[in-house]
Amino acid sequence: MLKDLLVIETAGVLAGPAVGMFFAELGARVVKLENPRQGGDVTRKWKLPEEDPSSSISSYFSSVNHGKEHQFPDLAAPEGRAELDALVAQADVLISNQMDKDSEKLGLGRERLRMLNPRLVHGHIRGYAGNPARPAYDVVLQAETGYISMCGTDRGHLAKLPVAMIDILAAHQLKEGLLLALLERGRTGKGAYVEVSLEEAALAGLVNQASNWLMAGHVAGPLGTLHPNIAPYGEHFTCADGQRVILAVGSDAQFGKLCKVLGMGSLPAEPRFSTNVQRVAHRDQLAQQLAAAIGNRQAPELLAQLEAAGVPAGAVNTVDRALGSATAQAMLVEERMDGRLTKRIRGNAFRILPG
Repeated sequence: MLKDLLVIETAGVLAGPAVGMFFAELGARVVKLENPRQGGDVTRKWKLPEEDPSSSISSYFSSVNHGKEHQFPDLAAPEGRAELDALVAQADVLISNQMDKDSEKLGLGRERLRMLNPRLVHGHIRGYAGNPARPAYDVVLQAETGYISMCGTDRGHLAKLPVAMIDILAAHQLKEGLLLALLERGRTGKGAYVEVSLEEAALAGLVNQASNWLMAGHVAGPLGTLHPNIAPYGEHFTCADGQRVILAVGSDAQFGKLCKVLGMGSLPAEPRFSTNVQRVAHRDQLAQQLAAAIGNRQAPELLAQLEAAGVPAGAVNTVDRALGSATAQAMLVEERMDGRLTKRIRGNAFRILPG
């Protein structure tokens, strides 16, 4: 789809490389320039104890660097700078995340790139919107933008999201900006500079939790898997076979169907549970009653009945079980990288079909 597009990627870690892989999966030629003085992208060394310490790549690195050409020019040296300039002169997109002081040293300054190629669409990821010199790391941003305060089971047992979600949010923001800039370039012939900060992407990702505070004065706290506005939504229960299931009941009608499947048809008539507002206010009492009924059921049978009744529910799977699904198997991508067979989940989950 994008086979005529040339994308240069100087960004490292996760957010920028995820954007580069987005273009690579759609057929673009993506050339990743890695710093030879640092041994390449730092995530090459971010290895699990189970991984080969002598390998030049890690599973982490493999997850967002599929389908790229990997080159190692020293951009601080004249020869490396010449290689960069030759690529930039032909490129459609450049993805960077270097700090300002490093960008200038490496020849990646915004104005310099524009002079080399006025048609270039330059996407740049910053850490903090108002303090670009401050190093930005996902766990710190999760803390500062409110995510960690909402994760975990209570304020004494907080948690972070187990993927670098702030990087992923920023990557999606940058992809959208780059695609819009390319669309506009098709009309005007002029390139653009598209900037995203991890901080702003994180704040934008708060969506309903932000509005809960801005409009209702509600400060979200750690609820585990629960939802502050809906019940039973996020409650999970153990079935008779030991499998845990989770509910996502979002309406009174769905609650009635849930109760019918569980043989608790009179429950929706109780004032404590008759409306969502009441169920949220009495969610602990409701959970106790649901737990007793669900604890007597086998998970496969129960989930099949809930699906047939139109009640949103699912099994609480580990990652290995999730990746065993037919959908996940169809999304697996394999590639040999530095002589090693690597595997990942395809980054693009959309399909474009003829109108």
